[in-house]
Amino acid sequence: MGDTEKSSAHVKVDHVEGEVPLERNFSFWACFGLGFALLNSWTGGLSVVLPSGGSIAMVWGLIVSALGTTAMALSLAEICHVLPLSGGQYDWTYVLAPAGKKNGLSFFVGWMSAAGWTSLTATNSFLSAQFVTGLIALWQPSFEVKAWQTLLIYLAFLAAAYVLNTFCVRALPHMDHFAGFWSMGGIVVVAIVVLACSSGKFNEPKAVFATFTNETGWPDGVAFLLGLLQSTFGLTAFDAVTHMIEEMPRPNINAPKVMIVAVILGSVTAWVFMICILFCIRDFNAVLTATTGPILQIYYQVTANRVGATCLLMFNLLGMAFAAEIVMTVSSRIILTFARDRGMGHLSTWLAPVHPKLKVPVMCIIFVVIWDIAFGLINLGSTAALNAILGSSVVFLQISYFIPILLIFLRGDRAFEGHDAEATYSLGRWRRPINLFALCFLLVTSVMFTFPPAIPVTGTSMSYVSVVLGIALLLCGVTWVVDGRKRFNGPGELMTRLEISKNA
Repeated sequence: MGDTEKSSAHVKVDHVEGEVPLERNFSFWACFGLGFALLNSWTGGLSVVLPSGGSIAMVWGLIVSALGTTAMALSLAEICHVLPLSGGQYDWTYVLAPAGKKNGLSFFVGWMSAAGWTSLTATNSFLSAQFVTGLIALWQPSFEVKAWQTLLIYLAFLAAAYVLNTFCVRALPHMDHFAGFWSMGGIVVVAIVVLACSSGKFNEPKAVFATFTNETGWPDGVAFLLGLLQSTFGLTAFDAVTHMIEEMPRPNINAPKVMIVAVILGSVTAWVFMICILFCIRDFNAVLTATTGPILQIYYQVTANRVGATCLLMFNLLGMAFAAEIVMTVSSRIILTFARDRGMGHLSTWLAPVHPKLKVPVMCIIFVVIWDIAFGLINLGSTAALNAILGSSVVFLQISYFIPILLIFLRGDRAFEGHDAEATYSLGRWRRPINLFALCFLLVTSVMFTFPPAIPVTGTSMSYVSVVLGIALLLCGVTWVVDGRKRFNGPGELMTRLEISKNA
């Protein structure tokens, strides 16, 4: 570990000729902080889970989600170890796909990954804004927050993430390092406080481990699967570190390690948090209907004090704000890599350069911000449409995970033929069972994300995730026909980038 830390200090990346290099500013611990703080799984909302399975979905459903996500992380980490490339899923797809299908599949996966990360940036900023509006509702119950006011708060978080990513690149590794410890410290403090404040007034174990609630109108089995979605959302985006490969030392060792450890720790901390709050919640119905949002309402019930509840929420709020900054970092890197390979159509020329002085992909960051401003404006007209965009971020990313895992599963023992056979990290004979479980989990949860949360369905409760997916697929198809099939030839200078990564 000591060598890792020493080699991390502002080392420039040797790069493909003609490209301005990024710098290897991110140590192992900075990357770990980035990965863990981005998952931030224990801070996720509870409004979907409580009516969709109740405590059973929260406790046991989280374990199912953790197992499924761990299987995904193990599968992709093995690929990343052999193929440490900053394009991540679309690079791996190009290498693993059959001849004749490499360009098309790689292009499609690149689009899904870019779309997922761009919309995920909006998700974290919007959730941060919701925490702020929850605080307003707690302190000023008579004040009704308007949609435009939520938009302004959302834009403030977006602007902060933009400034940090554009002008403070040398500070980002230190911030991400701190963000990881903030998130881990937060779960410890919150757990201690809620348990101490509830001493002698805990709920019965049956209410925590064996109470099933279904207020969705769906059959119980479907309701339980819907309850999995919140924990699945909280554990999504573990591929973040793969897109930072050009800025970290020993990426073929450190990136897979961060992916797996972040998912496992994220799952454990989320489970601990769920158990603590389930033993301490006083009024489940109030949690579901509170204008403050579920987490803040739980803190207020437990502490019976607005100041105490506010202090506890700071761990969630700042944790989510850190995540917004991190997601913008990662989304700009995946778009940069994809644009270099002509994956962004005619915008590629504009998006591909790295700013020579700032040493960041400024145009890619601006591109992400423009899209996220547009997503925020949609909320003024339709909350359902915005929720669809936010929910689709998970589906986009899951599609980008599914294809390389499917390819590695189909290749079997020939998975890494022609590449480094002396892999120090290998799933061995467990590869195909783990891949298969990951594929099944991805398929089920991706389909469930398109379901409305309750029936009967109204115009506002309908899930429009499938509509957003359709629009994204249409844009992807048009870009492929107009530009991609002529200019996109997969990851450019692939072997050169791979050699650079392995020798970092």
